[in-house]
Amino acid sequence: MRLERQIKNKNKMSKFGNYIKGYFSGLDSLLIGMRTSLRVYLRKGVTEQYPENRHTTLHIPERHRAMLVMPHDENNQHHCIACGLCQMACPNDTIKVTSEMVEGEDGKKKKVLVKYEYDLGSCMFCELCVNACPHNAIRFSNDFENAVYQRNKLVLKLNHEGSSVVKK
Repeated sequence: MRLERQIKNKNKMSKFGNYIKGYFSGLDSLLIGMRTSLRVYLRKGVTEQYPENRHTTLHIPERHRAMLVMPHDENNQHHCIACGLCQMACPNDTIKVTSEMVEGEDGKKKKVLVKYEYDLGSCMFCELCVNACPHNAIRFSNDFENAVYQRNKLVLKLNHEGSSVVKK
């Protein structure tokens, strides 16, 4: 009997000791969490005030892909030869190249760009079209403000009116 009572007392003491250990372990964990929260709360904020600072302090990295553009020089000339490689490389048919065959001064037929359409709304900015272009006629700009209310305004014509290919 005595032995059984001693074992019961040990079990009770062991359970109470485990309870106390668990209590202080939980208290320690709570204090660590509160310390972390207090550190984060007292940190200086890094929030950008977007509409107000977009021209002064907002920095967009040079490699940011926001919108496809076809650079034209001061003579309204571009480097696109209407080969269609960018259109074939695009995984979701964002680019539509319309071209026609025109006979040149020397009598040879040559493909000429009529219309270069780009659907910004379906573009996934993978840059496969830029990598496929053999003449570096297109590139991504970092102009990121492209919000519109009508989806049809996201279909852009990249070649300018009256533009032509740069003569070699």
